[in-house]
Amino acid sequence: MLAGLKALFSGTKQLRKIFRQMYVIGARSFFLIALIAAFTGMVLGLQGYYTLVKFGAEGMLGALIALSLIMELGPVLAAIMVAGRAGSAMAAEIGVMRISDQIDALTVMDIDPLGYLVSPRIAASLITFPLLTALFDVIGILGGYVSGVIMLGMNGGVYFYRIDTSVVWHDVSGGFIKSLVFALIVSSISCFQGYFAHMRRDGVGPVAVGNATTSAVVTSCILILVADYILTSFLL
Repeated sequence: MLAGLKALFSGTKQLRKIFRQMYVIGARSFFLIALIAAFTGMVLGLQGYYTLVKFGAEGMLGALIALSLIMELGPVLAAIMVAGRAGSAMAAEIGVMRISDQIDALTVMDIDPLGYLVSPRIAASLITFPLLTALFDVIGILGGYVSGVIMLGMNGGVYFYRIDTSVVWHDVSGGFIKSLVFALIVSSISCFQGYFAHMRRDGVGPVAVGNATTSAVVTSCILILVADYILTSFLL
């Protein structure tokens, strides 16, 4: 990961590759993130309303949904979804290049493989993960509005008022910090698994690429949850 970050500053030609990866990681994940966020917010709205109404506190539904999404569910679910969609693609693409000797060909042509393959993906992840997290939060809150206000009849003004009075910048910044850490985890793990696919002991050729892709997604998801617990203990 450190070598990939260092290669980011190797020249201006990196910008084109970074924009390309931003499209692959970010823009092409838009629909998936929006869909998951909408239904997550709607489920939170349903469950939260019927839980809070037992205590006569249904007016706090907006705060419950917003804080749950901004501090926890937004960064975590967005990162896991991107790990499954874009992280697997990173590992598979680099792994295929490794077993087909394309990475060795880059070295022969005096092109730094880390700067060419790894750095743009790390940089693009650092840019797109916070944006996708913000998108997840906003759409999730709107999904909660659909459930709580439109479907269950809660006052819409109260819903947004509780969000405005309960959410502070510390909550928002904490979610973005998590998304940056998750971006490093997903991009570095996925690139690492693909880059060293040829050294795996559980298979060779296409089997190694398949196993590397699976390991990239599983390891990324586990580390996201572990990192989330550690970061939450410091950020609260």
